Amino acid sequence: MTRSRNISHHFTRREFLSASGASALVLKNLRPADAALTHPAENPIGQASLASPTASPFPKNFLWGASTSAYQVEGAAREDGKGLSVWDEFVLQRGKIRDGQTADIACDFYHRYTEDIAHMRGMGLTAFRFSISWTRVLPEGVGSVNQKGIDFYRRLVDALLAAGIAPVVTLFHWDTPLALHRRGGWLQRDMAQWFGDYAAIVARALSDRVTRWLTINEPRSFIGGAYVTGMQAPGEKHARAEYMRAAHITFLAHGRAVQAIRANSHQPAQIGYACDVTPSLPATDSAADIAAARESTFSSPLDRFSGAHWWRENAWWLDPVFLGHYPADALAALGKDAPEILPGDMETIQQPLDFLGVNLYGGWLVRAGADGRPEEFHFSAGFPVTAFGWQVTPDALYWAPKWLYERYTHPILITENGCSCRDWISLDGKVHDPQRIDFTARYLQTLARASREGVPLLGYLHWSLLDNFEWQEGYTQRFGMIFVDFPSRRRIPKDSAPWYASVIATNAASLQPSASVPPP
Repeated sequence: MTRSRNISHHFTRREFLSASGASALVLKNLRPADAALTHPAENPIGQASLASPTASPFPKNFLWGASTSAYQVEGAAREDGKGLSVWDEFVLQRGKIRDGQTADIACDFYHRYTEDIAHMRGMGLTAFRFSISWTRVLPEGVGSVNQKGIDFYRRLVDALLAAGIAPVVTLFHWDTPLALHRRGGWLQRDMAQWFGDYAAIVARALSDRVTRWLTINEPRSFIGGAYVTGMQAPGEKHARAEYMRAAHITFLAHGRAVQAIRANSHQPAQIGYACDVTPSLPATDSAADIAAARESTFSSPLDRFSGAHWWRENAWWLDPVFLGHYPADALAALGKDAPEILPGDMETIQQPLDFLGVNLYGGWLVRAGADGRPEEFHFSAGFPVTAFGWQVTPDALYWAPKWLYERYTHPILITENGCSCRDWISLDGKVHDPQRIDFTARYLQTLARASREGVPLLGYLHWSLLDNFEWQEGYTQRFGMIFVDFPSRRRIPKDSAPWYASVIATNAASLQPSASVPPP
């Protein structure tokens, strides 16, 4: 990040990852990509099997894809009957978006999706994750359905299926209807039922074509940005009791949506929940450090319920959905600020799910202190970072899936992973992004280790297909494997696109570890 930040108060999930190094939070060093695959470690799931040099580390039906979200790519903000979201209002406020831009056009995916699907097909993608714009379907969030919005998503899904690409549909990716926000939004319990009603409409409209669903994207980041730090739409800062209430209502909305999909689906549905996870990573391969990192990953001290450390908390955002209760240490720490739990709430929240969606970009390192308890570890000077300033920690894609499966016993779908790079069109007319290729290869190699050790992995969806509107950062951060020239909306596949195609073609057999891979 090029702008100064108040580390104590103003963090989104992505800003936390950027500032964590400067705040003395993590890695001692970055191992070579292959080292994460070969160093010994405790393994409750099972030891890695010895694979031949050409064997794929992933199952044959492994999904290879990319992810987007409606507000970040669609554009057409006021076309064909679409209503306004909180982001449509937020971007107009002075100083809220880094480059002063809006997503009124964004990538113009609404008009250019067939072109983008052609690129997906050329890359060999077998899955594409996108979100539904709530206000494109229900302009006021409730009430009359906008048929033009439904028809757009039907055309999109049909085009994906015709290209042999499985749609993975997210119902909510942060674009709360403005009309519902003005009626209390996520701070009042009616929102759960409103979201369930919306989910039912979408399920009835698309479930003859769609089988894979995600309810809510990154509730941790959504609540943190919207109501804790105020850095994202609607840009509010509330007392802890209020934003923890909003978190509880978000869980209720998730449960209502699962119920609605199952009740209205035209065919058996595979339903998951996409949570951003920030694992603690062991500083060394010692049993003590591994145990300390795992303990830290799922602990819930009070400082993880304030803006400064909000993006370290994991268990609060997963235990209710998969275990049916909040972490006991979190409830004790929160005290009177813990949300009110009414009879039946936890039963609504803990709906049967088919998989756990994981958005994972990196982690922070800990070691066992003298008393055996976790203690933070410092990044070394000059530690590798992405263009966003996030430390490059490939081991996160090994430890997080491993520990998440041990704790929650659900198959894992990596629903987001990627990096921002300083991409531009070179003199040869191409876009060269070697750092993205290196980043992705390193992370996939550690994910392969988890797969070999028995973690059931359903797929990997890269963030993102396209350079897009990166929330409060506007168009200043590029995550796509396809370059978007925003003035013209012209697409140029980056070098990472054909590279990713080669990975997909071999089901990652081409990513076998090499003993000669140097550290960055």
